[in-house]
Amino acid sequence: MLLLLCGSLCLCACRKDPVPETPSKDADLTGQYVDVSSFPESFRKIFLLNEGGMGSNNATLDFLRLSDGMYVSGAFRKMNPDVAAGLGDVGNDIAVHGDEVWIVVNNSGLVEVVSARDETEIAAVPVPTPRAVAFDDRYAYVTSWAGAYATGSYDENGNYSVTDSRNPKGQVYRIDLKTRKVDGSVEVGYQPEGIAFYDGKLYVANSGGISSQLPPDYAYDNTVSVIDTKSFKVTQTVDVQVNLKNVYSDGKGNIYVTTLGNYWDVHSGLYRISTKAGSGDTVSKVGDYVSVSALCGDTVYCIGTDTEFDWTATHVYKAWRVQDGNRADWPLDVSATVPYGLCALDADTFLVGDAGDYFNPGSVSCYSKGARIWNVNAGVCPGHFAVY
Repeated sequence: MLLLLCGSLCLCACRKDPVPETPSKDADLTGQYVDVSSFPESFRKIFLLNEGGMGSNNATLDFLRLSDGMYVSGAFRKMNPDVAAGLGDVGNDIAVHGDEVWIVVNNSGLVEVVSARDETEIAAVPVPTPRAVAFDDRYAYVTSWAGAYATGSYDENGNYSVTDSRNPKGQVYRIDLKTRKVDGSVEVGYQPEGIAFYDGKLYVANSGGISSQLPPDYAYDNTVSVIDTKSFKVTQTVDVQVNLKNVYSDGKGNIYVTTLGNYWDVHSGLYRISTKAGSGDTVSKVGDYVSVSALCGDTVYCIGTDTEFDWTATHVYKAWRVQDGNRADWPLDVSATVPYGLCALDADTFLVGDAGDYFNPGSVSCYSKGARIWNVNAGVCPGHFAVY
């Protein structure tokens, strides 16, 4: 009884006199002030991964601090001056897990793990040509091209041909969340991209981006590999459409997959795999034109243009969303930008990364209820967001 009473007194004391949170090491970093009054109050930070250019070693990490509305550029370099190479070459994906930010750096062959509180490096996990990351409660799962590449050249007549290549099937690497070390891998399709976890399974979008350049078929992959996380084996392969990119789970038995198409006669689009009982993992097309996309809750938001094959056209972008397989438009005019990344904060508030000319620093715009309320400078190719 005395022990119980002491415990109760301790709890009461803690409630009356809370221990102040230690100030974050990045609290002094400053940048551009923006209005965050429309943002959900539960968010602390929003991270933006700027891809940079291939071979340029200029991927960067920005964040928006919700406590004071400060948008800070180049946070990884500022908080980790002793990491000589900086964040690395081509930032391909970013995700928050607990108090950690996992950053997939493709050409550097690394998955950087940093503190969500202050962006300091925790670990750098080697993974060959990594592409995207997803989690369950024990592991991080990273898709990998497994060293696939294709290089070529143009002849005097302007004809392009591949001069050297390597085209193994892709892998999903499993990283222990406690040790932050790879402890297994499983083979999937060619050049896997996005990955999502739902109900004990991983869904992997295979693109075939290298296979499309190589004989004998010159064909993209069109499959989703389904991995049982308990056995860590592929248990099913689902045919969807060519050149798959992102994959999302709405938590209700729907898996959504985007495709980039073949840049000729198959448009980009969104497809739905229903895993609900009795559905038999049926695949259905939701709609065309998905330049960028994002998941918020059980809704996938998409931006695209029906002139995507005409590189000389002035693109008019359309915004649409899907919930439980039902498509609807939503008001967002981003035609003055080159949308490269999308973050849906709630049904009314969105961040859009603008790539500009893809070589120089881009920008990020915030939209609230369809209208743009601010714009800030970002890094090269601002493409991937994560919320903390």
